[in-house]
Amino acid sequence: MNKETNVKKLLARLLETKAETLKLGMDLHARDVVVCVQLDGAMPLRAQRMSVEQLRSLVRGLVEAGRKVYSCYEAGPCGFWLHRELMAMGAINYVVAPESLKNGRKQKTDRLDAAALTDQLDRYVRGNRKAFTVITVLSVEEERERQPARLREQLKKCRKQWEARGRSLMLFQGYHVSGAWWTKRRWEALKPSLPAELTGSLEVMRELLLSLDAKEKALRETLEASAPKNLPKAVGALTWSLLAREICAWSRFKNRRQVSSYTGLCPGVHQSGQRKRDGSINRHGNPRVRALLIELVWRLVRWQPEYPPVKALVAGIARGGARKKCAVAAARKLAVDLWRLATAQTTPDKLNLIVPTPFAR
Repeated sequence: MNKETNVKKLLARLLETKAETLKLGMDLHARDVVVCVQLDGAMPLRAQRMSVEQLRSLVRGLVEAGRKVYSCYEAGPCGFWLHRELMAMGAINYVVAPESLKNGRKQKTDRLDAAALTDQLDRYVRGNRKAFTVITVLSVEEERERQPARLREQLKKCRKQWEARGRSLMLFQGYHVSGAWWTKRRWEALKPSLPAELTGSLEVMRELLLSLDAKEKALRETLEASAPKNLPKAVGALTWSLLAREICAWSRFKNRRQVSSYTGLCPGVHQSGQRKRDGSINRHGNPRVRALLIELVWRLVRWQPEYPPVKALVAGIARGGARKKCAVAAARKLAVDLWRLATAQTTPDKLNLIVPTPFAR
């Protein structure tokens, strides 16, 4: 009996029941999806593996029969296309933050994961909003706007990799070279001192590096051109554009706690009885935003010393690890201030930020 027959039998079996609400926990993969179904508040059925097309047929059949369908799957490399399809069919789907679903077990399978997601979905639908963390799904336009920023990051990373490969190849032959060896001036000075068989391989790498560098710079210019013209000093056009495209819409945050949580810069807490200790940052949220904010803080230390969150860093009160903690706290406050600026809740003057001309969003 093939999988298609199994899915048809499952749909017929579900339609024979009197269940009004069906919950589908899905463990999504590139080639297929493992689905666990729960009827109302009953015990979940055994999870089944099926293709995406079979999942579409299952959901479409349930919705057309007048049943209310809830579903969820973890965010990952498969993106949000399935979410959009399920919502268009009439199902209510949630894309949730990935987490360990083992619950103390030493077993981990796709079927167990799908069953755990179904259990969390059941609790969430019943009103427990802390059963899992729902991801904000980007629109197609927001994904399109964010793609150039991430492509530039990938090109930059690839350029560094090929640059390092070239240095490694020269070091293997006894030539210690540091920095960007492939630029025109460096290469013209370096090439005469290298043997012909080595320069042949390096020329191939250099062609790739020049192409990657040109494409990265073109994307950078495009991103910088899309930023506001009059930003606070040290808040570069590229940084602002990257932050805006990662966040997509500053207005989606309702309060400063949501902004801080999105950055992943909030301290972890370890509390038991009368003992309480703040741990390292939780690193939830967007890692790219977190890195951009930390980088921006150190620029503000130099160019905006009167900005209140960085005064402790400017004064040099903290040393060593404590200095890094001060930078993290400053980055968290900076994220809130940037949100307030972007949503016109404040002005640079009120934040003690120097701007060449009035700030324009």
